[in-house]
Amino acid sequence: MTLRFICTNDDGIHARGLGVLCEAAGRLGEVFVVAPDRQQSASSHSLTLHRPLRVTEVDVQRVAVDGTPTDCVLLAINELCERKPDFVLSGVNHGPNMGEDVLYSGTVAAAMEGTILGVPSIAVSFAGRDDGRLEGYGDLLAELLGVIVRREDFPEETFFNINLPDLPAEEVKGYRVTSLGKRVYSDSLRRSRDPAGREFFWIGGGVLDWSGGADSDFGAVEEGHVSITPMHLDLTSFGRLEEVRGWSFGR
Repeated sequence: MTLRFICTNDDGIHARGLGVLCEAAGRLGEVFVVAPDRQQSASSHSLTLHRPLRVTEVDVQRVAVDGTPTDCVLLAINELCERKPDFVLSGVNHGPNMGEDVLYSGTVAAAMEGTILGVPSIAVSFAGRDDGRLEGYGDLLAELLGVIVRREDFPEETFFNINLPDLPAEEVKGYRVTSLGKRVYSDSLRRSRDPAGREFFWIGGGVLDWSGGADSDFGAVEEGHVSITPMHLDLTSFGRLEEVRGWSFGR
């Protein structure tokens, strides 16, 4: 049976990265796009609960949702698809999703939602800002996705977070399986006043620093490799369970 892919993102249905992902996935099976109708970056795993969601058909294989990436995956799997998809693909995000960014990312959240709903999922991000460079990644993405989606032992409750380096595709050195690195923002919160003198705060900007060894997502991407990080839904710190059980909580 032909593979069936749901493609989504958090940059909006008209984003170039989504087009690159759909073209690559289209070489492997059927693609149905359910994506936000506008920019939804940093929406994390939020659901729209306090207003109705509206779906607009763009064409026969694409619909836009006035909600978050998580909304899109939920609607796609439960309502909009004729049959349950084989994979959810999210991206290609315009900008990296490494380290703690995965906790804020709508791109990663869409893959997480797919996994929660029982569909194997993959999130893909590009560590650069040059859309023209991203356009050249079709062949590499098709090759990489093909390896993953054809495996019969795709791990349960696990999804993959992939980051492409800020290089032309032909200069990529290879693939590296990684852990999450660590990122630190400096001066990302700004206080100012509007023309009426009212105080406001603006989140964003500042200076971004990364850390992590060669086995981290940042280390791999920095050295010109594609980073492939397997991520699990269970956030339990199993190594600390016995230690914390030994604490005295008074009851």
